[in-house]
Amino acid sequence: MKIVLTGGDSGGHFYPLVAVAQEINRITREKKIIPPKLYYLSNSPYDKKILFENGVIFKKISAGRIRRYFSFLNFLGLFKTIWGFFKSLYIMFSIFPDVVFSNGGNVAFPVLLSAKILKIPVFIHISDSIPGRTNLWASKFAQKISIAFPDASEYLTIDKEKIAFLGNPIRKELFIPLEKGASEFLKMEEGIPTLFVLGGSGGALTINENLVDILPELVEKYQVIHQTGKKLFKDVKSRSRVLLEKSEHKDRYKVFPYLNTLAIRMSAGVSDIIVSRAGAGSISEIAVWEKPSIIIPIPENISNDQKRNAFAYARAGACVVIEQKNLTPRLFLSEINRLMNSEEKRKELSIKAKEFAKVDAATKIAEELINIVLEHEE
Repeated sequence: MKIVLTGGDSGGHFYPLVAVAQEINRITREKKIIPPKLYYLSNSPYDKKILFENGVIFKKISAGRIRRYFSFLNFLGLFKTIWGFFKSLYIMFSIFPDVVFSNGGNVAFPVLLSAKILKIPVFIHISDSIPGRTNLWASKFAQKISIAFPDASEYLTIDKEKIAFLGNPIRKELFIPLEKGASEFLKMEEGIPTLFVLGGSGGALTINENLVDILPELVEKYQVIHQTGKKLFKDVKSRSRVLLEKSEHKDRYKVFPYLNTLAIRMSAGVSDIIVSRAGAGSISEIAVWEKPSIIIPIPENISNDQKRNAFAYARAGACVVIEQKNLTPRLFLSEINRLMNSEEKRKELSIKAKEFAKVDAATKIAEELINIVLEHEE
């Protein structure tokens, strides 16, 4: 039993694959099936420790980014993709897996093309509300397709019976926010409303700037947990120190470059509102946590899918959306105050978030992959 996992080199691609790997291992243990060999093919291992802990073997390939506009870098990207294809073909032929599971991205293209040539079954997952180019192409020959947003099916001109709306796979350890002990761990005051600003692993410059501008007013009423992103941490910390220097509540602002799994669960546990970008993984985690949220998508000229993700979630009644072009410190503060002052609105958003959440996505995908493997071996 051999399964290849592949996808882009961001956390949004990597962690859902890990969630599926965890469930494959759990299901095969419980059903006493011979444990599979799991491989991760990408241009970077992203997190070697997690791969090792879950018994996933990393195989390095290369893939270039082909931009939608003219750029000489496209020629370099094309060369990397061609080289990546031949290396992928060699690795895939050597492994000859029973199935390939992909959640898209440029790096998945050479792996999926190799699978198509070698007639290896393919299962793709579309995490955003708009399929990326690789997933759109692979949907033509994929045996199974799972989607995280119902809107994605509108872009797929294929047999709809192959498509299942399952949500995004989330690691089990992130399912339950931790409220008990969180105040002590994060050195928070008891009984003070809490805002959790989660800019993603890379941070969010515009969100950071608008948040820092209103910090003196925020800490008068609320506690703020802020993940800035590693690259932006020093600047945010120095600016916030100056702005809060004379505030008697300056200790209510907790700023971190990065939060590990435990710290994220605790921050989610004590928070009343979460502010986040509109990455598919971020929205899925907020929904599972059943938290009210303000979602600020990356502009369309940078990311096509985040705006669609945000408004798909808003249509479900689970969040408030502020487009970045409209974001100002005053509007930001106004929306935070509006939600903090309305327990009824927060409760409504929480209920809709719970309805939107799909807690069993990783399990259902893992079960289907195991079924494909068993059919393939027969």
